[in-house]
Amino acid sequence: MRLLRFVRFVILVSLVMNGVTKSNAGNVKVTSPDGAVTVTVGVKNQQPFYMVNYEGKAVVAPSHLGYLLNNAELGAKTKMGKVARSQKDEIWNQPWGENDITHNHYNELMVNFREQSGQPMQVVFRVYNDGFGFRYILPDYNKGKEFQIMDELTEMTLAHDAKAWSIPTNHTEYFEGIYKAGMLSQKDTVCTPLTIEYEKDLYLAIHEAALEDYASINLTPRSADGGAVRLLTALTPWRSGVKVYAKGQLKSPWRTMIISKTAGGLLTSNLMLNLNEPSQIKDTSWIEPGRYIGIWWSIHKKQNTWEMGPTHGATTENVKRYMDFAARHGFSGVLAEGWNPGWGQGEKISYLESYPDFDMHEVTRYGLQKGVRFIGHTETWGNASLLESQMEQAFNWFERLGIRAVKTGYVGHYFDGKELAKSQYGIRHYRKVIECAAKHHIMIDNHEPAMPTGIQRTWPNLMTQEGVRGQEYNAWGRRGGNPPSHTVTLPFTRGLAGPTDFTPAIFNFSEIVPGTHPHSTLAKQLGEFVVIYSPLQMAADAIENYEGQPALSFIESCPTTWSRTLVPNGEIGKYITIARKERGGDSWFIGSITNEEARSLEVSLDFLDEGATYRAIIYEDGPEADFERNPYEMTIRQIAVTKVDTLHLRLARSGGAAVRIEKAKQ
Repeated sequence: MRLLRFVRFVILVSLVMNGVTKSNAGNVKVTSPDGAVTVTVGVKNQQPFYMVNYEGKAVVAPSHLGYLLNNAELGAKTKMGKVARSQKDEIWNQPWGENDITHNHYNELMVNFREQSGQPMQVVFRVYNDGFGFRYILPDYNKGKEFQIMDELTEMTLAHDAKAWSIPTNHTEYFEGIYKAGMLSQKDTVCTPLTIEYEKDLYLAIHEAALEDYASINLTPRSADGGAVRLLTALTPWRSGVKVYAKGQLKSPWRTMIISKTAGGLLTSNLMLNLNEPSQIKDTSWIEPGRYIGIWWSIHKKQNTWEMGPTHGATTENVKRYMDFAARHGFSGVLAEGWNPGWGQGEKISYLESYPDFDMHEVTRYGLQKGVRFIGHTETWGNASLLESQMEQAFNWFERLGIRAVKTGYVGHYFDGKELAKSQYGIRHYRKVIECAAKHHIMIDNHEPAMPTGIQRTWPNLMTQEGVRGQEYNAWGRRGGNPPSHTVTLPFTRGLAGPTDFTPAIFNFSEIVPGTHPHSTLAKQLGEFVVIYSPLQMAADAIENYEGQPALSFIESCPTTWSRTLVPNGEIGKYITIARKERGGDSWFIGSITNEEARSLEVSLDFLDEGATYRAIIYEDGPEADFERNPYEMTIRQIAVTKVDTLHLRLARSGGAAVRIEKAKQ
């Protein structure tokens, strides 16, 4: 008997040491490394579920897991099998980003479920100090034959209703909407990221990570018992109604939730990036963040045209003029939209030739001798298959000419006239473009994208993406452009998905549509250059509006990749301050912006080095500045500061401040 007990003990120890244990009828739990987040997984009434507590308080009430496939339902008559546990604590580096090092520390639980039919389904949970993610794995389902996901039955049930910021899925094209606050239970189907003020001093952000060969997620709120709110997964469908076509083993994207005691903590989380795979690009030396300018705002302001004609913007002469300006003021690139046929009425699109008044070879040669690269542009009008048919030749041509960055565009409600960009069809296309571009050492700025999910970790040539109601609405938006609260909401919403090509830094607020212009002060435009993160950051105005403007000196000095990022203060939709330290140096840059309410903000400088003295150059709203009456008034002052000091910033209505802090030479 003693020998038998000993053998059982050895087997149990062996299973635990290998991270695998047999489940019993009870639930299983996994906690974050600091113990704050607890995920519980189990089966009730033959249905698998999970729930989440944060510091002992219910955040996610019991929520269903499962799939509806074309030939089976997973999660209907289920038993829980073996579980496996593991953990990771590592540091990794991104070639560019908001921080130079990223800490990836989690505890993992893999739970095996099996349907009465015998079909297995695995769910993997990774729990971090600031939230969790989980994904499904269907091991070689259907013996290698294609199958269809008709619905993902994942629920995320919040224990109670709460205020949330979102844009509606069915009424927002290209994600170009105004994020509005409201009670979650009252909302229609929404896009993610979904940002929630769950309780006082507790914020949540729900999204997804590592979206690959799958459909984008949306969430449909439904009231539930006891005041809870069920968030039902609503995948973006193919035209056929199928959500995902799959073959062999399927791995879903991660379903993610960031949990933070402050709104600013949502921004500094690396949970989404950590859930993506490491870089597939071994040599990243050619990937270069930077500031650029472009022939863009003048087109939106109707001063130039995309198509060839008397006021064509992308002419050889005009692009050279922009390159001269870029070289004088430290910009690394020049974008010119409308360089290729396809913009005029009935023109056939080509990415392999240029308009007669634009000499691609001469422009790229001229720029390179000045240290400025031309940035390409491939608008498709939604014709994704056209780009796929030409991109190998076009990217090869661009590579030979020294072009390192391309802005892609997909203005058109359906890809190839039939499928949504957010569907699996669109996700497959975007990946083909990224991988082809990487092969030719080309960075991508993707416009009209699917919502980003951290793929830039795996493919760091995917630098930035639009998916936002950007600056162009301040040129021609018929409802007056973006409201003052827009850019103080974006960092807490769209910004949580990753780099955002909003195109800040407009210096001239003249109108072509009455009442439509940037509803901000000049100083706020500078602050946005720091607050809205993009490693390829465009100073979007026409160069005529920058000439002789003292405010340009801040843009000239501001990096676009960082070693450290902090959020000293912020309230969603009201104001935000972000401090960033440059990579490879000692300087800090601060952006602070507000909504239509004027306010004074204090920013502690306790992040500065101990014992060092710095010079702070502060660009801020002048005493009479006001976004409606006097948007241009700005003061520039310098003060000496140290770690023990606090900056006092005055922000006008829809105003801002930008600060450069340089370490004094010893």
